[in-house]
Amino acid sequence: MAAQGRGSVAVVVGLVLLLCVLLQAGVAESAVFNVGDRGGWSFNTNSWPAGKRFKAGDVLVFKYDATAHDVVAVSAAGYKACAKPARGAKVYKSGADRVTLARGTNYFICSVPGHCQSGMKIAVTAA
Repeated sequence: MAAQGRGSVAVVVGLVLLLCVLLQAGVAESAVFNVGDRGGWSFNTNSWPAGKRFKAGDVLVFKYDATAHDVVAVSAAGYKACAKPARGAKVYKSGADRVTLARGTNYFICSVPGHCQSGMKIAVTAA
């Protein structure tokens, strides 16, 4: 009887350890990216995402002069046209905005006239 009890305990301990490993693997830490690196969110930032790998849940930090710029989440069409939607767009204005990426391509522009056309826009694809 005693040998049978030790076998059951070993199975339970093994299952608990396996569950812990699986739970740990499922809780991946989100990465934090400073848009534009040390230069921050500024002109000619559109090439900044090149060569970087992003995942859904990663956080983009937009650092900029809030008196001169903003960050607007837009659609692919808004990105291409450098146009902020008439209403309903998420507009960030703090100068130190944190945006969590959704799966797929996330588009951001500065809506100050002429800024997006000068490269103040990024398209970030998150796996």
